[in-house]
Amino acid sequence: QVQLVESGGGLVQVGGSLRLSCAGSGRTYSTYAMAWFRQAPGKERDFVAAISWSGRSTYYADSVKGRFTISRDNAKNTVYLQMNSLKPEDTAVYYCAEDPGYGLGDSKPTSYDYWGQGTQVTVSS
Repeated sequence: QVQLVESGGGLVQVGGSLRLSCAGSGRTYSTYAMAWFRQAPGKERDFVAAISWSGRSTYYADSVKGRFTISRDNAKNTVYLQMNSLKPEDTAVYYCAEDPGYGLGDSKPTSYDYWGQGTQVTVSS
């Protein structure tokens, strides 16, 4: 069974940076698209960023474009989310998600088969 484990969350001041990691294990395949979503208290889970199976294509929500960068290291089975210029509205639980196969990555939660447990990011002003 595939397991995804996020790490790197925490408390940071406005304008600061964090790097989230998502380590995967238990796969029986080597191609998969990945994404990050986030969920603030009382709100729906929102798309943040996605990366294709090859790593050549990336997609971002308008709210994070220019501030966040998604990347992957397939040798380490890890996907990253570098978050810069953080704002209070970035406060949420961040989840990584996986779509097995040759996906290009997209913003729909239903496209992803596996999810991590989430990591809390809190941006204080």
